[in-house]
Amino acid sequence: MTSDDDDRPALSARGLNFDSMSIDELEEHITALTAEIERVKAMIAKKKTAQDAAAGFFKS
Repeated sequence: MTSDDDDRPALSARGLNFDSMSIDELEEHITALTAEIERVKAMIAKKKTAQDAAAGFFKS
């Protein structure tokens, strides 16, 4: 990381400019990201269950 990087606006993976967001907007963004993380965790659990069921079927 160079000193030039420090002058750049903080951007999220979605290209949001955190520097221009208010505290309330940042907190709402965190809430939305937390909800998204929970949805992804649920999808991972569902896929692991399906994968384990398939592995069990083919072991028989």
